[in-house]
Amino acid sequence: MNYYSLNKKAPNASFKEAVVKGLAPDKGLYFPEQITPLSPSFFDNIDRLSYTEIAFEAIKQFVSPDIPEPILKTIIEDTLSFDFPIVKLNENISTLELFHGPTMAFKDVGARFMARCLGYFNKDNNEQVTVLVATSGDTGGAVANGFLGVKGVNVVILYPSGKVSDIQEKQLTTLGRNITALEVHGNFDDCQAMVKTAFLDEQLTSNMQLTSANSINVARWLPQLFYFIFAYKQLHHTYNDIVFSVPSGNFGNVCAGMMAQALGLPIAHFIASNNTNNVVTRYLQTQHYKPKPSVQTISNAMDVGEPSNFIRVQEIYKNTFSDLKDNLSSYSFTDDETKAAMLEIYNDFNYVADPHGAVGYLGCKAYLKENPKAHCVFLETAHPTKFLGVVEEVINKKQPLPVQIQSVMGKEKESIIISTYDELKGFLLK
Repeated sequence: MNYYSLNKKAPNASFKEAVVKGLAPDKGLYFPEQITPLSPSFFDNIDRLSYTEIAFEAIKQFVSPDIPEPILKTIIEDTLSFDFPIVKLNENISTLELFHGPTMAFKDVGARFMARCLGYFNKDNNEQVTVLVATSGDTGGAVANGFLGVKGVNVVILYPSGKVSDIQEKQLTTLGRNITALEVHGNFDDCQAMVKTAFLDEQLTSNMQLTSANSINVARWLPQLFYFIFAYKQLHHTYNDIVFSVPSGNFGNVCAGMMAQALGLPIAHFIASNNTNNVVTRYLQTQHYKPKPSVQTISNAMDVGEPSNFIRVQEIYKNTFSDLKDNLSSYSFTDDETKAAMLEIYNDFNYVADPHGAVGYLGCKAYLKENPKAHCVFLETAHPTKFLGVVEEVINKKQPLPVQIQSVMGKEKESIIISTYDELKGFLLK
């Protein structure tokens, strides 16, 4: 499989080249040259397949021939070392729990897969690769955990000071070894802008191999299609019109779901559930795409004012607005609405949702008003205890800490504070 740049001004690249580079030389996102649907028999016989077998069949066309099939199977087995359960709330709404990995966030799948791919590509290489990544919350912890100790890889994570939860901050600032956390005075968009500037800086790129572990990297983005297929396996005997409500920030997750659909997965519709950072919600209403500075919310991983992956979403639909709108709805919700939803979920279903999942739940409710026969699945993208302060305040009940969270609570934070791009550049050149 080769990949082309969405800026259309760079040579095509192999999977390996796309992973190692992160961005194309023209700074465009890579996209696969073709998407070959899986055979109908794959979905007909899905109950007989393990998660590893499902993931292997779904991803192999995108990585071949750069990773041999036996190695790919091992990478997938190592990546999928935890479960992806569906919890039914009522006849119309379920949640897909994506927080059972080591950092208790959905990004564990992509981060672990990418780390293992990069480790394989780097196994006989003595040159260092620097993974440079901006995080609005969960990406940093997942990338730090996934790449910890990987040979020849240094990880530098930029995060906005005071705008991630205490537990999220612990997960990305306490590991040491080949992981460095840079605490930025600013918001997530400032962090992301610094990362993009670094990839454009010829003085940096001529002196070091930079790559990204945000969902702009194909090895971080594509594996997220796995769990949409896993959910279908659990639900298809009971429900026909399956709709996914995806809490959306940088839009890698919903875009991966659309890739699963392009592979033939029978999904009826997608919902992009936004907090007040609602660029895509407004776009679907007005057909005008206008990025804006992000604002801080209690669902901080979605605090993105210019979602990087939305250009991939548009590419899937050949930039045809009507086709995209037929398959994607989007709604935007305030913090007050999110808190009310968290309390409703707890009181009505005895289920504790994190703020991002609650936004997804609200997307389900909004969609079901017009489509009452659908079965809507919202993605619970992070464990609620990662947002302990707001969760306990809203439901008024103390929450036990899982082992994964307990393991970082007593560790001491280590970060380097920066304010400007020049400070980032100076650090990288050292």
